[in-house]
Amino acid sequence: MKLFGDNTLQKQPYVLLTDAIVPSAAAIITTRAHVEIAADKSEQGLIDAARLADVIVVRSPLPPALFEHATRLRGVVRHGAGVDMIPVEAASRHGVAVANVAGGNAASVAEYAIGQMLNLSHKFTHIDRTLRQEGWFAARALSDHKVEIEGQTLGIVGIGQIGQNLAKKAHHGFNMDVIAYRPSGVPADEFIEMVDLPTLFERSDFIVLACPLNEHTQGLVSADLLARMKPTACLINVSRGGVIDEPALIDVLAKGHIRGAALDVFTTSPLPESSPLLQLDNVLLTSHIAGMTQHSMQRVGEGVARQVLQMLDGHLPEYLWNAECRDEIRARFARLG
Repeated sequence: MKLFGDNTLQKQPYVLLTDAIVPSAAAIITTRAHVEIAADKSEQGLIDAARLADVIVVRSPLPPALFEHATRLRGVVRHGAGVDMIPVEAASRHGVAVANVAGGNAASVAEYAIGQMLNLSHKFTHIDRTLRQEGWFAARALSDHKVEIEGQTLGIVGIGQIGQNLAKKAHHGFNMDVIAYRPSGVPADEFIEMVDLPTLFERSDFIVLACPLNEHTQGLVSADLLARMKPTACLINVSRGGVIDEPALIDVLAKGHIRGAALDVFTTSPLPESSPLLQLDNVLLTSHIAGMTQHSMQRVGEGVARQVLQMLDGHLPEYLWNAECRDEIRARFARLG
């Protein structure tokens, strides 16, 4: 992070980025504010960097204590949809607005899930690796175990914007039957059948986890639910690692109780080199990149920049997450001038 004197920061609003964002979005913000990228993302490093910040753009976890020291802070904007990197309760307690960019990466994550469904069923990665290492005929023999996704049953846990985008692609593109679970049970679309979790895990050929991580979903996918899956079924997680009982998943994969899994998120990130998942050949691993494409990063970046400017102008952000605190947030905005 470049170092500037307090006088520089006091002459114009100061926006702190925990990590870089697309240059075009950063350029929009710089028309109105001084912008810096945090060089030290430790707890104390972020606290120190945020002391004079008016808005923080979040791509790395924020410590709860930050809000006690960031006395000029109007709001924090999550560069993405999930707000688990933001201690929302602490922010709300101080009247700080929390915003995200809802749906900005929904298409990217949905395409990732479809791609991994095809990868798991058609064994693209396995065949490619076998062809390179063992030759043409060894790779060709793997085709005996390929399956189609056409007409299969897709179960989606969490039917928000990502889940609905995925459901449409799967149903209209691959003629899949779509069942889904959300706590409210409210239907998302006429072709989506809402079911309870045990039913979803019992009936699905592919299960995609697309729910947020919170106190209700921590460890949601338990050993009991995993035991209900068909031996031919696959699990894809584009949510958060904490949604799954990871040791239980490793156990069912190691024992071959399900066909396979594709995981983009893990209990610990980065994935430790000691993780048993790295030794399993029936799991596809990616490094939390399901929502990252050139297109999605541009959309999300623009959504972030737009909301940063809204807050600098004294307005509530369009995707205000802690809307129940809007009166306290407006009062803080008024005090800050």
